[in-house]
Amino acid sequence: MPTPTLSPDAVAAAADLLAAHRANGHQLRGLPSAICPVTLADAYAVQDLLVERLCRAAGGRPVGYKVACTNVVAQQALQVDSPLFGRLLSHSVWPEPVTLEAARFTTRIIECEFGLRFGADVPAGERPYDAASIAPFVDAVFPSIEIVDHRFADWSLGAASIAADNAIHGGWVAGRPYAGDWRDLDLARQPIEARVDGVVVGTGSGAAVLGHPLNVAAWLANELLARGRCLGAGDLVTTGVCTEVFTADAGSTVVADFASLGHVTLHWR
Repeated sequence: MPTPTLSPDAVAAAADLLAAHRANGHQLRGLPSAICPVTLADAYAVQDLLVERLCRAAGGRPVGYKVACTNVVAQQALQVDSPLFGRLLSHSVWPEPVTLEAARFTTRIIECEFGLRFGADVPAGERPYDAASIAPFVDAVFPSIEIVDHRFADWSLGAASIAADNAIHGGWVAGRPYAGDWRDLDLARQPIEARVDGVVVGTGSGAAVLGHPLNVAAWLANELLARGRCLGAGDLVTTGVCTEVFTADAGSTVVADFASLGHVTLHWR
């Protein structure tokens, strides 16, 4: 398991600063050099403490993972070349339809994503997981919307800073699990349409995220195992943006339509 190079005091100071900026809604140009993570081991150490602080403040708990930078658009926007993970938190996960206060978020960047629920723990195996071998652990698939909310005035600061800020995760709206057998669906070809107040603002499919949402799940399982963690029964996972990203305004209604898989509605006020 990779070891952080930042001192424990620096890790704590970075987590405290990010937590404070989440609380006050202010942005910063970047973390000060003395406490800025350079490696992903540093970043995830900061993330762990940040998540602890956020959950303590809100009375929440981790309920799964978000995977960021699973498509070329997101990687180019954030200037990274591989996925990153963050934590989904119970106090910022909502079933659809939901109405949220726009002022609660520093930014309101909308991402239409596949949601997964794991039905069993994912143990270490003799070989890395792939889409076929991770599929038996998934017991539900559903549409979702992630709200990206970041602390950085310029979010192209590199993978470590992004990961430290819980992969710039702000909230997640989960749709209803697919009523039939999700294995009958071709998730890579599943069409997705994003609409704001009835106007189409983006389209895509499951192929946008590492070629298939289950490829994302496999990547996450392998990455967590490499870092001494694992996916567990009941964990929720959101697999990354499948359409163009966009910013939602107060007073708007956002719909992520996944055709036969279902849809998610998010109202802003």
